[in-house]
Amino acid sequence: MSLSRAPRAALLTAVAVAGALTLSACGDSGKSGGGGDTNFVTDTGGISRAAKGERTAPNKLAGKTLDGKQLDVADLKGKVVVMNVWGSWCPPCRAEAPHFAKVAEETKAQGVEFVGINTRDANKGPAIAFEEDYGVGYPSLYDPAGKLIVNGFPRGSLNPQAIPSTIVLDREGKIAARSLKALGKKELHKIIDPLIAEK
Repeated sequence: MSLSRAPRAALLTAVAVAGALTLSACGDSGKSGGGGDTNFVTDTGGISRAAKGERTAPNKLAGKTLDGKQLDVADLKGKVVVMNVWGSWCPPCRAEAPHFAKVAEETKAQGVEFVGINTRDANKGPAIAFEEDYGVGYPSLYDPAGKLIVNGFPRGSLNPQAIPSTIVLDREGKIAARSLKALGKKELHKIIDPLIAEK
């Protein structure tokens, strides 16, 4: 009897650890990371920025969206691109979603495109329902295993390290800013507006 309980206890411990890691990632409070000589500065609000001459381009960020269409972020070059990493299961993602939907509408005429990266949703149903519930009108790449998140951003760059994360590309398609926490409307404008104004 004790032999059958030992594997069960080990399994329960492993599940508890995995759950704690998921919750800590989802609820990250905006701590920056990356280590090394990164050439970016994080302000007191948890928004990291790279100076115009020190920005790097992401790796390939392309795939199918939740509605089954092909999307390549490189095709959006010439626009400011706001990429939000989210999951339907993530409470901070739900809190920020209405703000993202609103700011996406407000800034579209100024040359801003929003793109979601949906992750860790095992099937599309909950993610599609999330977008409908919060009025998200922009496309989201479907990345259930997190491959785009891991492979899409160069090491040492302003890369996503939590869920939610927001990465903003300048008009040249280079990584200009990042936030590792849920954002409201005011914070989104704080990241986007300087990039809209860049020449």
